[in-house]
Amino acid sequence: MTVAAALLLLTLDNSILYTALPTLTRDLEASSLQALWIINAYPLVMAGMLLSTGTLGDRIGHREMFLGGLCVFGLASVIAAFAPNASVLIGARALLALGAAAMMPSTLALIFITFRDERERNLALAIWGCMAIVGSALGPIVGGFLLNHFWWGSAFLLNVPVVIAALISALVVTPRVTPDTSKPWDLISSVQAMFALSGLVVTIKEVAHAPSSWTLAGTALAVTVVAGTLFVRRQARLTYPLLDFAIFRNPALMAGVLACASALFGVAGLQLIVTQRFQLVAGFSPLEAGLLVSAVALGALPSVVLGGAFVHRIGLLVLIGGGLALGTVGVFLTSFGLHVGLGWVITGLIVTGFGLGSVMSVASSAVVGNAPPSRAGMASSVEGVSYEFGALLAVALLGSLLAGLYSSGVALPAGVSDNARDSMDQALAIAARSGTDSAALIAAASKAFDRSFEIVIVVIAAVLSISASVTSVLLRRHGPGSSAFSGGSH
Repeated sequence: MTVAAALLLLTLDNSILYTALPTLTRDLEASSLQALWIINAYPLVMAGMLLSTGTLGDRIGHREMFLGGLCVFGLASVIAAFAPNASVLIGARALLALGAAAMMPSTLALIFITFRDERERNLALAIWGCMAIVGSALGPIVGGFLLNHFWWGSAFLLNVPVVIAALISALVVTPRVTPDTSKPWDLISSVQAMFALSGLVVTIKEVAHAPSSWTLAGTALAVTVVAGTLFVRRQARLTYPLLDFAIFRNPALMAGVLACASALFGVAGLQLIVTQRFQLVAGFSPLEAGLLVSAVALGALPSVVLGGAFVHRIGLLVLIGGGLALGTVGVFLTSFGLHVGLGWVITGLIVTGFGLGSVMSVASSAVVGNAPPSRAGMASSVEGVSYEFGALLAVALLGSLLAGLYSSGVALPAGVSDNARDSMDQALAIAARSGTDSAALIAAASKAFDRSFEIVIVVIAAVLSISASVTSVLLRRHGPGSSAFSGGSH
């Protein structure tokens, strides 16, 4: 429960700003670029550091890494809560990510150390996966509730009592394990990975955004290629690489990695666009929008528990491939609900949650359970990177695509400032000042936003559908009645 609570905190912090961002941006007078990095600094730094912190945990001890990460996370939360400007907040978010990156691989490692019985371990991993979805879904609710009652900094200050409780609990219950000091820690590889990821995110955002800066996109792509190439070459030369690409020869492990990234892409993408759509077009409050997307977690809870408990009978193929396929159906139902009623939107979110909860209940088992014992820590880090990259890609790609489609597709009434084309927020602000033309402007902006929303929904569904097909092929030997694990690739 200690590591589950910590993971809940990490994933909640990743999504808590979805509803708080408009208020936070206004109060800090943040630019659109600063607003982007307030959101993306956390998953980007975390994804870049996870490979390195997993190896460091093997070297100095996962209990120590977990405790140290909690301390850094708590300190960064206080700095973020009282940040005087956007730049300080971005730095605090990066520091939060550093603490989170220290904790996440250790949470999985401590589960594998503590639970020796396979069925108990599978159930513990299912609860771990459940926390990832629940925390991600609770973020918008908690953020909306706190904004209704307190200032935006309370969204970060909330972390402090949880960190203190987790520290006390971890000191009492987490087991001590003799670290392997023979494994070196390679910071250079981690920095290379972070530059490659940063460049990729900026490239995707610029290509998806309208109008695009092709100079910036080209520069970012060049950074991605150079940093990625240097990273790959360095891993080939190291005796103890941060990432041994040989582990990806195991098809079940590959399926687990793809499943992790796809599931978080779907969850984070839906949360981002649904909360925006129902606040901007339907007039929901941040809390109401957060409660709406909590339907994903509601649907996920039963499938997470059942998947972890019965994976040895059902098999990875049904739970991962079938879960992604069901998630695809749920995403389409969510879009269908825009035309027929809110009940169908909620139904779609619940179905999506049930399908993706099934995936996340066993994704950890598929990744870590199919890695060689000597690469278990590395596999845990790879899984963490997959989750973070899925969420990061959703925000960078889908957020930019939604904004770009709106800007290029909105048909503004005659005489309305072209600034209303920049975003739905701008259109609503201009409508509030324009008087007689406000109804026509709001109608045009809402129509353009809904059209953009539906296209982005199709992108999410397409990603889940393709992932369902690919993982089903990779897991064709892991159907009902088969062994869930192959024992790793050597």
